[in-house]
Amino acid sequence: MRDHVEIRSGAYADSVSLMQVSRRVADVDGVDAALVAMATGLNLEVLTGMGFAAPDAGPNDLVVAVRVADDGVLDAALAELEAALAASRGAAGDTGGFGDAPPPRSIRDAAAFGGDLALISTPGEHAFVEAMDALRADTHVLVFSDNVPLAQEVALKREATARGLLVMGPDAGTAMVAGVGLGFANVVQPGPVGIVAASGTGAQQLMCLLDDAGVGVTHVLGVGGRDLSAEVDGAATRQALRALDADPGTELIVLLSKPPHPEVGARIRTVADGLSTPVVVALLGPDADDLTATAGQVLVRLDVEADAPRSWAATATRAATHAELRGLFAGGTLCDEAMAIAAGTLGPIRSNIPLEADAAWQLTDGLDTAGHVVVDLGEDEYTHGRPHPMIDQSLRVDRLRAEAARPGSKVVLLDVVLGHAAHEDPASELAPAIRDAIATAIDDLAVVVSLCGSAGDPQDRDRQAQALIDAGASVHLANAAAAREAVALIGA
Repeated sequence: MRDHVEIRSGAYADSVSLMQVSRRVADVDGVDAALVAMATGLNLEVLTGMGFAAPDAGPNDLVVAVRVADDGVLDAALAELEAALAASRGAAGDTGGFGDAPPPRSIRDAAAFGGDLALISTPGEHAFVEAMDALRADTHVLVFSDNVPLAQEVALKREATARGLLVMGPDAGTAMVAGVGLGFANVVQPGPVGIVAASGTGAQQLMCLLDDAGVGVTHVLGVGGRDLSAEVDGAATRQALRALDADPGTELIVLLSKPPHPEVGARIRTVADGLSTPVVVALLGPDADDLTATAGQVLVRLDVEADAPRSWAATATRAATHAELRGLFAGGTLCDEAMAIAAGTLGPIRSNIPLEADAAWQLTDGLDTAGHVVVDLGEDEYTHGRPHPMIDQSLRVDRLRAEAARPGSKVVLLDVVLGHAAHEDPASELAPAIRDAIATAIDDLAVVVSLCGSAGDPQDRDRQAQALIDAGASVHLANAAAAREAVALIGA
């Protein structure tokens, strides 16, 4: 094996694009490991953790690290790198739509061209300065970046509130403004529903369920998972609710969140009750409606009749005789929803994002913990040195292989999230792994898939479903239905 590490000074690209570039390089035959990232302190730690020598570089430098079998593979990997970077630049637009003028090099420069929304996707330690610059240029902000300190989030949202602006995020992975998807977003039809969401994949699931029922959305405003905490006090949620209330195209608002701080939740409900636009409040949790039921509430309020979300049965008959539930999720909210449903029947579910703080809900041996285990593989501890599982399926492919090799019958439950910024063909990686896991498992193994996507998504949702079915899985468009089938396959 040979290591190749190079630095490209001043060659900035956003983290989502670089995750996709890393995956394309890693997929080249003969490449053992690859990382293409900005040389932040965290990414340099990841680099050394992968066994590469740490270069002398800083956060404004692009680091390219590839471990290859030989020089021929290196040439192919670097060629794929250049093609992926070129494709990324082409998708973003080299001039950003400003004609012959050079692209702006700061948020303030960009705001001078008349933009009213800035998307921040820098390393978390730099996001605050850029976001504050945007606010002071009277620009709304979506902070895609994670790892932004809580105190900085509070400061940003206080500034935004004082200026009558909206800060979405930090760690706002999904938004849609006037039909334009930002971050991870699905292709859905326009319609009367506005969504305020402290949940990325939860918003995506709701968007897709409504779209499949023939109901579209005006805007999806992701406020970040900490917005309804005691510290942030729902600052962005209030602004987002008022913005949708003032939008003439929004006839119904859905407020979607994991359980908030109780006092914050009460205050937000008061705000919602005072709006002229009706609000469906969906605070997810063990004792609350799931996302499918929430979509059903919306349809009832709009007087829309629709069939239940589609599902596709597995090609082989499966008995309810499996011993363990093993959930491998890319979406945190979908993971939470599945655990809440499963725990009602199976009892404690061990997880890296447990529903309860009690020891019975904690992982004791990582992903190899015995019993019922449902994990969010999109959490930071699993994404160091690799792209997010919505972009790269390799970690779940590895886990499918590991679950097949573990003694004991089991049901593997996993989500596949489609849409912009997600993997362009996730079934091409997952379907062969599912087929092999079912065929080689020491004991009986069944696979149930929650497919979060719309008919308009670029991955061709129904083709994805068929590939997964052909591999031996059953597939549900409703995550809740997938979780309930998985539980039903567990023997008493």
